[in-house]
Amino acid sequence: MIASLSRLFCALLATGLAATATAGLGAPPKFTNLIPNDMARCAPGAGPAVRVDVSGMKSGDGLLIVRAYNARENEWLKAKKYFAKIHEPARKGRMSVCVPVPKAGGNYAIAVQHDVNGDYSTSFSVDGAGMSNNPVVKSFLGIPRPPALEKVAFPVGSGVTTISIAMRYRD
Repeated sequence: MIASLSRLFCALLATGLAATATAGLGAPPKFTNLIPNDMARCAPGAGPAVRVDVSGMKSGDGLLIVRAYNARENEWLKAKKYFAKIHEPARKGRMSVCVPVPKAGGNYAIAVQHDVNGDYSTSFSVDGAGMSNNPVVKSFLGIPRPPALEKVAFPVGSGVTTISIAMRYRD
């Protein structure tokens, strides 16, 4: 199990999920498409949006970082190709965020990261990660491979679609 979690973290880093390092001590980098977590956009009758329920947050330290992608091969896990990014203070256990999507009827994919030390970078030894549909991350000759798009993609209608993502940690 530890080996598969290690591969998950390597796959996320290798495909551009890791955030850019901070420009200065404690200063967050400039982000593309950063939006607030507005749960009212996932209220009954709202949409189109995705309510992302994340389970297994092992601490309340740092940030939950959520990236939402159009389900397209040339965008999935590519650096800065996400259409929305949300940063929320971490809470141990379960957390929910609301991601409005560009249009109803589209297919989307979500990647989440628990940035435990809140430095906007990936620390393999402590950070957690997960993806929509909770796919298994495989490797080829020891090289991590991100899950195929069809493993993480899901449709969103005109209302609110709820998905669950289990956070995974190396240890």
